[in-house]
Amino acid sequence: MEERIIIAGFGGQGVMAIGQLLTYAGMIEDKNVSWLPSYGPEMRGGTANCSVVVSTEAVGSPVVVSPTSAIVMNKPSLDKFEPAVVEGGRLFINSSLVDRKSNRDDIEVYYVPANEIANELGNMRVANMVMLGAYIEASKTVSLESILEGFTKVFGEDKAHLLPLNREALEKGAEVVRNQLATTV
Repeated sequence: MEERIIIAGFGGQGVMAIGQLLTYAGMIEDKNVSWLPSYGPEMRGGTANCSVVVSTEAVGSPVVVSPTSAIVMNKPSLDKFEPAVVEGGRLFINSSLVDRKSNRDDIEVYYVPANEIANELGNMRVANMVMLGAYIEASKTVSLESILEGFTKVFGEDKAHLLPLNREALEKGAEVVRNQLATTV
């Protein structure tokens, strides 16, 4: 198993955190991992993306050119990375901020209203966790429990009190995917 993921959005949307959580979860599960961040030149509000590889084999390169999955938080990221997803891959679109549908019919596409769900949960900062929950549910690359175990490694022990909110956000994202899959059967 080798999952090559691109996570992309504006700076401040938690793109790097998604990548770090996936990487730590993979390590917790004794998988081989890599995480490679990439930032735009702007100080704030610029583009940000990261490449993550989670594999049962050795990781040859941290650079992801042909992702098996892409998690896009905004329209510029969709425009840039949608064509790169391999045939049969997965695309996760933050439908709260992206006003168009995917142009691809050879991949699985999930529309996740991450910002609306985060707002319902009372904290806009968990929109990234909603997207991560959707990704985990569809891909099964790592477990929800491994993500939660890695949470304090990424955010620090002083953020452990945020675990219940983040668990709920992850579960809401997973629920979106389950509901979309149920309607396509």
